[in-house]
Amino acid sequence: MKKRIAILGATGSIGRQTIDVIRKFPEFFEVVALTTHSNVELLWKYACEFNPRYLGVSERAYSTARDFLCSSESALLSGKNYLSDIATLPEVDLVVVAVVGFAGLEPTIKALQAGKTVALATKEALVVAGPIITSIAQKGQLIPVDSEHSAAMQCLVGERHQDISLLYLPASGGPFRGYTFQQLKDVSVEQALKHPKWNMGPKITIDSATLMNKGLELIEAVHLFNLTPEQIKVVIHPQALVHAMVLFHDGSIKAQISKPDMRIPIALALAYPQRLPLNIPEPSLEDLSSISFEEPDEETFRALKLARQAAKEGGDRPCVLNAANEVAVESFLQKKIPFTGISQVVEETLNKLPPTSNPDLETLYKIDLEARQLALKIITKISER
Repeated sequence: MKKRIAILGATGSIGRQTIDVIRKFPEFFEVVALTTHSNVELLWKYACEFNPRYLGVSERAYSTARDFLCSSESALLSGKNYLSDIATLPEVDLVVVAVVGFAGLEPTIKALQAGKTVALATKEALVVAGPIITSIAQKGQLIPVDSEHSAAMQCLVGERHQDISLLYLPASGGPFRGYTFQQLKDVSVEQALKHPKWNMGPKITIDSATLMNKGLELIEAVHLFNLTPEQIKVVIHPQALVHAMVLFHDGSIKAQISKPDMRIPIALALAYPQRLPLNIPEPSLEDLSSISFEEPDEETFRALKLARQAAKEGGDRPCVLNAANEVAVESFLQKKIPFTGISQVVEETLNKLPPTSNPDLETLYKIDLEARQLALKIITKISER
């Protein structure tokens, strides 16, 4: 029996690569629903290819989509809750959550509450509301799509939680590895979008360049694997072959190693626990002989330090961190603030908003909005200097 799939964010980087995997294995998967925020043209191409029962678009793109997709037999959903509506469809077995940022939170929660398997690529959902999501994850099944968390999951299969000493999260170092803080002040948007190893969307590519991506992954790993922040160590690994390592109390280390290709963790999440024959080249012995690791420079790349501190403090701190970062990254992409202004905005927002312990979901939505508004004010002051 085919697994019935809904892809939230089908036209983004992860969504497109998920489509690539499904296209290769039509005997295993059926596409039931696809969504996009604004790329209606690509959504139409996918609709023609897979003939899903449902398509979803943002309210902003609805009028365009209605005209563009008028000849499609798929039902068109929109409105404030269209992502959650699609995530809870009775015809869906597995939901790929690949929308950008905070928008992935509610559909992740709704899908899990509905007993769905969630392949989670939107790390911000766990960052913002990790305790809430993990408390309801037992109603469904949560499988990480991030290459590092997928790798960690693979390393931990069959292991006892109490035997874990450290989880190593490797980072490639991005395009500015080895830069000084002074050098970072002058980098351009175009430079920041040129990642040396991965082909990703603009937001996650900038996060990788600031190392905030690794900070968000640290927070995510705390909740996914029930670890303390002290049990997670970020290391710079320029070759991007080792995607996670776990050190156990007996001195053993298990690692997951593969070429940097997101189709590997995506395929595993879709077919778990089965592995699909992807025909992706494996690392050679020559590749393995070049593996190296370095300590990250958290004083120059302050985003990682801020994320680690937010993970330790808990409560609403990760929510504030994420909200301010999303706003700051967008402002950098619009060339309103310098590259180093991203971490500055995040730090000032964290410092100016008083902490809240154990926030519920409604409170997190309010804090997210408040943090975004404050971040915008800070950005205005930076741009006026």
